[in-house]
Amino acid sequence: MMNILKKQLNFRNVSVLFLIVYFAVFLFYPIYKAFAGSLHDWNPLTQKYNYIGWENYRFVLGDKLFWKSLTNTLFFTAISTVLRLAVGLALALMLFSRMTKMRTFFQGLFYMPTVTPMVAVSFVWMWMFNPQFGLINRFFHLDINWLKNSNWAMIAIIIMTVWKDFGYATVLFLAGLMGLPEEVYEASRIDGANGWQTFKNITLPLLKPVTLFVTITSLISYFQTYIQVLIMTEGGPGTSTFVISYLIFDEAFVNYNFGTASAIAVILFVVIAVLTLLMFRYMDMGGDQQ
Repeated sequence: MMNILKKQLNFRNVSVLFLIVYFAVFLFYPIYKAFAGSLHDWNPLTQKYNYIGWENYRFVLGDKLFWKSLTNTLFFTAISTVLRLAVGLALALMLFSRMTKMRTFFQGLFYMPTVTPMVAVSFVWMWMFNPQFGLINRFFHLDINWLKNSNWAMIAIIIMTVWKDFGYATVLFLAGLMGLPEEVYEASRIDGANGWQTFKNITLPLLKPVTLFVTITSLISYFQTYIQVLIMTEGGPGTSTFVISYLIFDEAFVNYNFGTASAIAVILFVVIAVLTLLMFRYMDMGGDQQ
């Protein structure tokens, strides 16, 4: 018995040590390195690494392109998150109520874009948005140069992103719906509640944990959107699709201002952390009220 306990304690000690090393190497050190780099005039090509204090932050906060990128990021994140939630919930409700026999098939079908590489999806949708022979213009009888028009480029990226990601929300909402207590719905039917009243007063409140989880993961993901912008528009036309992550790439690997890029990355980290904490705070408050 003592040998078994010793083995368990040794295993736990090794596990704790592994976690400490893992977080130190892959989480805390990169955060420290990014923050330290943000305080320097840093160019790895010329091996420049001069301490300049908070100058990079002053430059970033006074840069119009940064605020334009932040505005674009907020717009993209808000619209994409709302559409992902709406489409995912609508399809989950449809599968839950009407397609019991085909539910597994449609779950897999809807989830397939989620696991498809973003690079491949971006190239396919570039072709679909092509103004001459793209399927979007042909199917809807439109004449829009989606990716070269500053009014439509961000909309095109949002459409592609939501198409790729809605399956994740659908699967989670469907799992949440299947776990709801049936007796609550029976009581609502006895009370004479119609479909909308049942959805508004029972289904939505009971799905609140799933909704908050999808919202938080969407915010974190969409604030870091980069690949589809790089491939489909390269931040254009002009700066209409510049987002924060693309600005970091542009500063680091185009202008080789690694210090400025690090400062933007630190600001992005703080923004995401604050939003995540606020969402968790909101979740805790909702749980306390219930």
